[in-house]
Amino acid sequence: MDNKKELYRQLFRIVTPIAFQFLMTSLVTASDAFMLGFLDQDSLSAASLAGQAAFVFSLFYGAFVFGCNVLAAQYWGKRDIRTVEEVLAVTMRYSLLTGAFFTAAAFAVPEPIMHIFTSDPKLVEAGAAYLRMVALSYILTGFTQAYFGIMKICDRAKLSSLIGSSAVVLNIILNALLIFGLGPFPRMGIEGAALATVISRVIETALVIAAVAGKLCPPLRINLMLRSGRELTRDYWHYTLPILINQLGWGGGVAMYSVIMGHLGSDATAANSIAGIVRSMIASLCWGIASGVGIIIGGMLGRNELERAKKAGGSFVRFAIFTGAASGLVILAVIPLVMRVISLNEQAQFYLKYMMCMAAYYIIGNSLNSTIIVGIFPAGGDTRFGMWCDVITLWCVVVPLGLVGAFVLKLPVLAVAFILTLDEFVKLPAVYRHYMKFVWLRNITRE
Repeated sequence: MDNKKELYRQLFRIVTPIAFQFLMTSLVTASDAFMLGFLDQDSLSAASLAGQAAFVFSLFYGAFVFGCNVLAAQYWGKRDIRTVEEVLAVTMRYSLLTGAFFTAAAFAVPEPIMHIFTSDPKLVEAGAAYLRMVALSYILTGFTQAYFGIMKICDRAKLSSLIGSSAVVLNIILNALLIFGLGPFPRMGIEGAALATVISRVIETALVIAAVAGKLCPPLRINLMLRSGRELTRDYWHYTLPILINQLGWGGGVAMYSVIMGHLGSDATAANSIAGIVRSMIASLCWGIASGVGIIIGGMLGRNELERAKKAGGSFVRFAIFTGAASGLVILAVIPLVMRVISLNEQAQFYLKYMMCMAAYYIIGNSLNSTIIVGIFPAGGDTRFGMWCDVITLWCVVVPLGLVGAFVLKLPVLAVAFILTLDEFVKLPAVYRHYMKFVWLRNITRE
């Protein structure tokens, strides 16, 4: 019993700052939606759709950071600090290159990007203005997120949370000042939300650089970033490539959800956006648990504590079910508050109410699958199963059903929304069967 209590104490030491950081990040999206909703519903919908570009970028840097965590957690567990620094350098190389590409694309061709998500001319015009203004934030995000990932591995989760949360608070304040033109600031509307994001990312980057200069986290070795060891780079891509394919497959499917809803009208888009924001905020704890589980089990495996890692995995799976159920109840409890606070027309309000109910049961499957696929499997280098599981579930089942329901059968908006919440439960039996094979119980470090 004492060992289990210590395990959960260790988990919550790691999870609390990570979950808080996820929550604060979700608050930025929520503040954008809340404040732009006061302007008009089109601004809310346009910002939501334009935000899909940032979401797609997050799939790339998320995969790079995830691959970093797979290797760095085990090397940190065996206290091989030099290799941890090399893993950071490799991660930063690809994160910055991808960030530079997204920055250039958002600035140069925002209208074609918006046409992917909607055919509404007003939404395209407003979203393009947002993308052009927010473009610089992508490369800055690539830098800070790579560092946040390594901070969590190296027992600096509180520092990453402090820096990230400070930037979020600044972002929310600037949102109010620049969207509405409070005090001496100009009234910029949707472009103000984008500029607030850029300024907060600049400050966030400066704080990370200050932390590195103060030796509060591992340094970025430029020579290793430009030319790292072949063996480590090969190991990095061995575990990262399946994660990247998984991220793109899963994220592409989620983006298709937005495409489907975006073509069902502004009411469906706005309601889906708000429901997704609320779900993300409540799910912050679930995602934090998944990250913490990966770090703890990865450290155990790096120290060859295989039996201990196996028992910990079972405890974490049970805890994920409890957390998901509790999160679902919280979503149901906040529905009346959200309905009062968010200003939407009557039809969009109707959609929102029932989309929130769907989010309440969806989060249970999301919590369990996240803990296993995102936390436990990659901790032992098992990154390929999640790739196949997510890609097949989304692209062979849920997305085709959603497209047929929306554009062939012309089903009601809520029926389509229900179809798009099936993915977590379709894959759950296969995920649990694979978990019970224990192929993830491996030490993947090299001497």
